[in-house]
Amino acid sequence: MKGLVFDFGGVLMRTVDMAPRRLWEARFGLPEWGLAKLVFDNPVARKATVGMADKSDVWNFVAAELRLSDMELVTLQRDFWSGDRIDAALTQFVGKQLGRCRTAVLSNAWPGAREFFQSFPELSVFETMVISAEECVAKPNSEIYRHTLERMGVTADQTVFVDDVEENVLVARSLGMSGLVFESTEKTLIVLREWLDGSATT
Repeated sequence: MKGLVFDFGGVLMRTVDMAPRRLWEARFGLPEWGLAKLVFDNPVARKATVGMADKSDVWNFVAAELRLSDMELVTLQRDFWSGDRIDAALTQFVGKQLGRCRTAVLSNAWPGAREFFQSFPELSVFETMVISAEECVAKPNSEIYRHTLERMGVTADQTVFVDDVEENVLVARSLGMSGLVFESTEKTLIVLREWLDGSATT
């Protein structure tokens, strides 16, 4: 049995409409993607990623940095996620592999992510969800990859991992997994089909 493992943010879900975030960035003089950096790459967010802080702590940090009122923070949170979409082509592809492959999401994510992921019917095609906040360890630490393989019941040499961060993919490869850096849906599907047919190495 082969294994298909996908990252969530940046792969299965991506920001396809930057307009809502750009309005906030313009308001505070932030560069493009500056708001995402503030949200995801701050000390509290890093703690939340390994379960040492809650998502509300992250947003409170952001609110303090930008000096937002409670109402402004609620609006920012709504706008921040409003341009994100699930990649239907990828999830449909995964669904067609059930029965011949074990499937998993491996995500660096904050507490509460499991409930968030499960709110998307499209993600029901994933049999296993491994979330860093629940494991208290995050990619690129090799431990979380090993946890994923164990829970899927597959071996590294029969598993492919897709992530948009090259460092994360390199660690997967070092453990014997095939690894694919996500660049586009079209390219990813081509490589995955070839891998499943045994005609590609990643």
